[in-house]
Amino acid sequence: MSLYIVQLLFIAVWLAVTGSVTLANIVFALIVSTLALGLIRHQLPGGRSHFLRLFRVLSLALLFFKELALSAWKVAVLVTRPKLRVQPGIFAYPLTVTTDFEITLLANLITLTPGTLSVDVSEDRTTLYVHALDCSDIEATKNDIRNGFEKKIMEAFQK
Repeated sequence: MSLYIVQLLFIAVWLAVTGSVTLANIVFALIVSTLALGLIRHQLPGGRSHFLRLFRVLSLALLFFKELALSAWKVAVLVTRPKLRVQPGIFAYPLTVTTDFEITLLANLITLTPGTLSVDVSEDRTTLYVHALDCSDIEATKNDIRNGFEKKIMEAFQK
C-alpha cells in the first residue's frame, strides 16, 4: 500500500476521532502522520522515497510561492510606471517534461505566475507556447522556466 494512502488514512482517522474538520486540525494531522511515518519509514517498502518525494514537492511549492511574489512585484512595478515599457509576445518553449501530468503542472504554474500565460501545447507535446508580458529577453525567461519550475517538477515526479 502506498505511503500516501496510509498517510491519508491516518489523517481521516484523526479527523474522525477528534470530530473536528478544521484547517488547523487537518494540518496538525498531516504533521503528526508525517512524523509517525518518518519514524517507521525504514521498516516500510518505499518509505525512503516517499519522504524524498514529499520534500521535493514541498520544494516545488516553495519555488512557486517565491516566483509568484517576485513576478507580482515585477508586474506591479511595470504597471505603475508613467510610461509602460514592455514588449509582450508569445514564444515557444521546448519541453523536457514528458507526461501529461508534468506538462499540465508546468503549464499551470506558468499561468498562475503574473505576467505569463501558457497558451498552447504542440500536437507532439514537445513545445509549450507561452505569452509573456515582457519578451525583451526570451532566452532568460526560458532559462528561468528550465532551471526553476521544470527542473523541480522533474526532480519531484520522475523516477
